[in-house]
Amino acid sequence: MNDRLSVVSVAGSAEAPENELVFAYRLGFLLGSSGHVVACGGGAGVMEEVCRGAREAGGLTIGILPGTEASEGGRWLDIALPSGLGLGRNRVVALAGFCLVAVGGGNGTLSEIAHALQSGRPVCCYGRWEGIPGVSRAGTPEEAYAFVEECERRAGCEAPKTSKG
Repeated sequence: MNDRLSVVSVAGSAEAPENELVFAYRLGFLLGSSGHVVACGGGAGVMEEVCRGAREAGGLTIGILPGTEASEGGRWLDIALPSGLGLGRNRVVALAGFCLVAVGGGNGTLSEIAHALQSGRPVCCYGRWEGIPGVSRAGTPEEAYAFVEECERRAGCEAPKTSKG
């Protein structure tokens, strides 16, 4: 069995509508509950809500920040990694996990989808990106979580089981 932590990348906008925030929180909760680590851009909006959900479920969160100061990260991050890369950090976010879940978003999220696809990472989305070839659709957080579980099974990795309930 692989002892590495199972990391899932989540992309989305800092300025998101309520339905995307609710989706992100529930997805984070599902991921955190099952022992997955959430990696994201570490900011507000979707990023903050997916981290809040994961943390409230006892999960671990990582934010890959565009700037040079860890203090720029959101309050729900366990690990804030300043990159100094600006928008270039989107590639790091996209490749941090074994798959990417995109929750709405704008051009930054689109770039993360492209980086993930170019690198052979499976991608699913909630919202506007479902027409992109190679991107699966998730209509609910539970469907996105099922996508993650299936990708994990195919990749032969497994999230470590935790004693947290």
